[in-house]
Amino acid sequence: MRNAFQELTDIPAFSTLLSEEWGHTADHLSVLQLNIGYLCNLACKHCHVEGGPHRTEIMARNVMDACLRYAREQQIETIDITGGAPEMNPDFKYLVEQAVRIAPHVIVRTNLVILTEPGYEDFIDFFKAHKVEVVCSLPYYRPKEMNRVRGDSSFERSIEALTRLNQAGYGRQEDLVLNLVYNPAGAFFPPEQSAMEREYKAALQKDFGIVFHHLFTLINNPIGRFGQFLIRSGNLPSYMNSLYQAFNPGTLGGLMCRFQLSVRYDGKLYDCDFNQAEDLPILTGETIFDLVGKPYKKRRICVDKHCYGCTAGQGSSCGGATE
Repeated sequence: MRNAFQELTDIPAFSTLLSEEWGHTADHLSVLQLNIGYLCNLACKHCHVEGGPHRTEIMARNVMDACLRYAREQQIETIDITGGAPEMNPDFKYLVEQAVRIAPHVIVRTNLVILTEPGYEDFIDFFKAHKVEVVCSLPYYRPKEMNRVRGDSSFERSIEALTRLNQAGYGRQEDLVLNLVYNPAGAFFPPEQSAMEREYKAALQKDFGIVFHHLFTLINNPIGRFGQFLIRSGNLPSYMNSLYQAFNPGTLGGLMCRFQLSVRYDGKLYDCDFNQAEDLPILTGETIFDLVGKPYKKRRICVDKHCYGCTAGQGSSCGGATE
């Protein structure tokens, strides 16, 4: 995708908008995000890592152990586990069991549909036993729009999984956090986050009796499958121009790349999951194995034009809007 970005000569390099402070990581690392594989039971149209049933990349246990040791050494506050469908990694439960012993906050990101697949029936009880925060991707609260993005019956199966999560106490108890994620279904920006959260809560409660804690709105970053769609349809220039025109300097202080480190399945390191999708590693070039046993050092963040996707409007990160 970078060649396509380079052709957009009317849009300034993202680095020209960063001050010295915002162009470097923060003084302390608070989030370690582990992408434990691109294997997934779905092949969503907006997936930036292009996960799917035919992907074979998964994180091995020795990489997990290096991540866990680093998290312990750095006193990481949040271990954020993602994929693909992270539940499909055969060592997923081992990772969660170890992670909750190290970090006070452990997040598991799920596509929900996986929780209705044969062999995964006990995962909700497993989540509850370890009190992990469950962050669920739910592209929309109506079937037509969501099934167009995820595939036939994906909405109905997601509602089934959410109902089971509610029955287990998720979304109803303060210590069983259930958050949802909304992505637009096309080349447009999400609505304001708090307004969209109210809309989701009203619709899911009315139609299905489902409750949850918070909704995160994410801007579709112009990479991965969505980026390929923009190129095929000729919409990449206009979409990138929209992102650039909506650039909000107030989002820079809260960018996820300043506070987190993203680890690929093989231990390669990135400033964020989007850079991982574009294979833009941290500028110092280390793997997680190189960092174990060493003190934390601030680093300059690797940026490119897709970073405008995180700074448009309210901003966008793994935790939703940044302003």
